[in-house]
Amino acid sequence: MRGVTMKKGEPVDRALKRLKTKLDSEGILEEMRRRRAFETPTERKQRKLRSASKRNKIRWRFSNAPAAAPSDSAE
Repeated sequence: MRGVTMKKGEPVDRALKRLKTKLDSEGILEEMRRRRAFETPTERKQRKLRSASKRNKIRWRFSNAPAAAPSDSAE
């Protein structure tokens, strides 16, 4: 089970925010929401296509990053 340790004098709401951020980054909250209700095979396929689309968009953006400009000292 995931958790965070509260620091001395730290407000509870800040510790809850750290916990939520940690769970969100690990994908636990998304999985919990997904398992809450039955998902038809069609909905599952659409969800996977959406997430693949997001991943590919990010990959494409960083793979096509502009290269550093060549220096003039090579001439």
